[in-house]
Amino acid sequence: MRTLGADTPDVTERDSRLALVIDDSRAMRGILARILVPLGFEVREATNGREALDLLWNEDLSPELACIDWNMPVMNGLDFVIAVRKQKHLRQMTLMMVTTEAEHGQIVRALAAGAHEYVIKPFTSDAIVNKLAYLGLTSPN
Repeated sequence: MRTLGADTPDVTERDSRLALVIDDSRAMRGILARILVPLGFEVREATNGREALDLLWNEDLSPELACIDWNMPVMNGLDFVIAVRKQKHLRQMTLMMVTTEAEHGQIVRALAAGAHEYVIKPFTSDAIVNKLAYLGLTSPN
């Protein structure tokens, strides 16, 4: 679990927003952090849904955004989305699935469970930025 962005020189305390990146791949967490930090997000990382829930509850975090992989050990992304949506105080968090699961049925399941958006890997940084703009979390390119 790492925090990125808070100590970045061009991100001030005032304009820093919290994002949670949940993926069992260290490389993928790094890629997403490198996209989100320049957009003004402080990034916290978790390797699975259970670790992410522990962060939310034990550290009393209220991220504006969570980027969630589907296939992870311990607790998968869909179960994380379902668990978060059951928590009234976390319902304002924007949930974006970022995963290799490309079947239409899987996308429908994630959106029905409460995910706001769905990005299929591999993706470009522009795809993430455009989704965030669509969700009202950043300005479009």
